[in-house]
Amino acid sequence: MRVVLVGPPGAGKGTQAQFIASHLSIPKISTGDIFRANVSGGTELGKLAKEYMDRGDLVPDEVTVAMVRDRLAEDDAQEGFLLDGFPRNVPQAEVLKKMLAEFGTALDVVLNLVVEDDEVVRRLAGRRTCRSCGKVWHVLFDPPAVEGVCDACGGELFQRDDDREETIRRRLEVYQEQTSPLISFYADEGILQGVDATGPVEEITQRAMSALRRFAD
Repeated sequence: MRVVLVGPPGAGKGTQAQFIASHLSIPKISTGDIFRANVSGGTELGKLAKEYMDRGDLVPDEVTVAMVRDRLAEDDAQEGFLLDGFPRNVPQAEVLKKMLAEFGTALDVVLNLVVEDDEVVRRLAGRRTCRSCGKVWHVLFDPPAVEGVCDACGGELFQRDDDREETIRRRLEVYQEQTSPLISFYADEGILQGVDATGPVEEITQRAMSALRRFAD
């Protein structure tokens, strides 16, 4: 099965991608993983991407697309895959469609993890990171025994700038600007399936798997 997973920051894409790929016995492919593999492996694409990253520039779409193409051509992705983090916009979606057509295949389903903005803010703004060991706690879901102190090492807990409410809401705005057209694109293709991404992790996975079964039949 060939699956793309989309959803806003804080929707739990990374967690669900891992579970869903495991259930389906297909590789989970994220752009982050692909970048790291190419850079650490010293591939030509990795060297090119590293030049951009070292300058603090965004890696161009054509480099990202070339890395994705190489990864999807590997043996373990021939019977299916789950893409997390690609495509991010309609031009990338169109490129992916052409790429898969060249491989003689197509996407089966695009799972859209649906979660309200306020819930995303509640999840992300409650995170606190230890300055010493880097462990992440949550004021509501996983609080330390003593407020502001890491249980693991006794270090000071702080709120990262990325986890401040105003930053999160801006990220959500950017996501909507970039991804709303992508959602419409896949809805028009007839392969979009929304999944309620609120509640316990296991329940969300069950909903996702139930949605996937409908497309597998």
